[in-house]
This record gives sequence, structure tokens and C-alpha cells, in this order.
Amino acid sequence: MKRTARDILKDKGGHMVTINSDATVYQALTVMTQNKVGSIVVVEDEKIVGIWTERDLMFRVLEEGFDPKTARLRDNMSVNLISANVDEAAYQLYDKFLGRRIRHLLIEEGGEYIGILSVGDVLKTTLQQATEDLEELNQMVSLEYYENWKEIQSQR
Repeated sequence: MKRTARDILKDKGGHMVTINSDATVYQALTVMTQNKVGSIVVVEDEKIVGIWTERDLMFRVLEEGFDPKTARLRDNMSVNLISANVDEAAYQLYDKFLGRRIRHLLIEEGGEYIGILSVGDVLKTTLQQATEDLEELNQMVSLEYYENWKEIQSQR
């Protein structure tokens, strides 16, 4: 069975770590560290309006005068949100990560964001899927299968 974003979210849990757009970058980093995540979803009036990631910090910290204790997320977050449908297969998700050069992907269902996946979540699932596929192939083409095939061929 090919796993989808829905399956990955179910295994991982669909919880998204969120913070208000009025929060400072420092506050966002504190929440991210406490939750051991590499991104945080930014909300206004309970609506998702952006995302802040480790990568955003990396680029912003080099800017002259940037202070994480005073910089507001609303002025520094990424607003061009990239998402995938909950029914997309893991390999399609992985394609989006590679093609868009991103590390976090919002998952949507019916026009609503229901979770977020990291490239690590999808890579883990893709590797598990490949392992399962290989095990299935090994069962199909076992030594017993080969021995039976040799016997059938010798009877011809």
C-alpha cells in the first residue's frame, strides 16, 4: 500500500505548533525549541497566515540591525505558503520538497490546513515503504520460487 500524507499525519499526529503573528522571533524560537520543531505556523484570528522556519532565521540574522527580541513574525515570516493535498502519495510529497527546495509542507483537506510535514517525516515514510516493497519482492522471488522454477524448466 502506498502511503499518503494522510497516513503520515496519522502516524505522526496532526498537531501543528502555532504562534500569533504579533509574537517576536525570539518568542517563536523559544516555542520551537520547547516543541523540538524546525518550523512554526503563524496565525492571525485563528487563520494560518504564514510560516517561520529555521531557514528564515538563518537568512534574517545576517541582516543589519536584526534583533530577534524585537522583530515581529508578521514582518519576517514566509507568506507564500506551499501545501499538498492530504491524499498525495509520499513520493509526490518528496518531489515537492526537492522541487521547491523546502523543508516543511502544509497539508490541506477541503481547503483547510490540517497538519504540517517535514522532509524528514516524508523521507522516513519513503524509506519504510521501500523496505516493505523490497521485503514483498523478496517473498515473491524466494529461493523456493527459484527452485520450483528450475524443476518446472527441467521437466520441459
